[in-house]
Amino acid sequence: MNVKIEKINERLQELVATSQSGSIKDAVLYSLLAPGKRLRPLLFLTLLESYGLASDDYLDIACAIEMIHTYSLIHDDLPGMDNDSLRRGRPTCHIQFDEASAILAGDALLNLSISTLLTCDMDALLKVEVATRLFESSGINGMIFGQQQDIYFENKQANLEELNTIHLNKTGALISVCLEMAALIADPKQALSMRKIGYDLGLAFQIQDDILDVIGDQDLLGKVVGSDETNQKSTYVTLLGLEESQKKVNELFNQCVEDTKKLLRHPDTLLELFDKILKRVS
Repeated sequence: MNVKIEKINERLQELVATSQSGSIKDAVLYSLLAPGKRLRPLLFLTLLESYGLASDDYLDIACAIEMIHTYSLIHDDLPGMDNDSLRRGRPTCHIQFDEASAILAGDALLNLSISTLLTCDMDALLKVEVATRLFESSGINGMIFGQQQDIYFENKQANLEELNTIHLNKTGALISVCLEMAALIADPKQALSMRKIGYDLGLAFQIQDDILDVIGDQDLLGKVVGSDETNQKSTYVTLLGLEESQKKVNELFNQCVEDTKKLLRHPDTLLELFDKILKRVS
């Protein structure tokens, strides 16, 4: 996994290197190259390898995914959103630079993700299909909708169904599309099944975040613990408690493993990544 992360980081630097110098480029690099798990591009590349494809051929798509994720974090941390001061163990972008630079850095990353994906070397029709799914999932019918609902329910009590809607869109949509896009490239018949696995994985990941926001170590997490309570957000922990929330995480991960074994002839590497996600403490 470390080799993949190194390749992702090197390619991200190359893709940003052609941008015009200035404070926005500095802010982009500051946020994009901050220490991170690279979970989403790793899911995409690992599934491609499970299908027997060379993941290096699709590295630019993986980088486009990470650019979208990073832009969403920059904007999510802004004063008008969650107003967080720490991300990936460092001051958030608007704290390190300023609010305007953070907004523009996020905008720049979104635009760079589009140009990166559209100029990658793959069949044109497949490229359109992959791009469509990625930007639908990260747009107003996916990640952005989830962020909208997350903001709406600050200082309001969300029920479990409403909370699932937030999580499945804000977190699950981008995680899910990573697996879906890999399947679209390698075995389109499995794309919808992989999307479902991704949504289960994304929901489990977000419930973990809810748990870690209560019991996690801030130094390991690299972000402020207790921000959900500060922002008066409904979470799985506030609705179900820690024990039931952890049971739900385990149930969702087990379902992901079971479904993946049914679909893939060589699932081991992907399942190892699932296991690392399940056991994460940051």
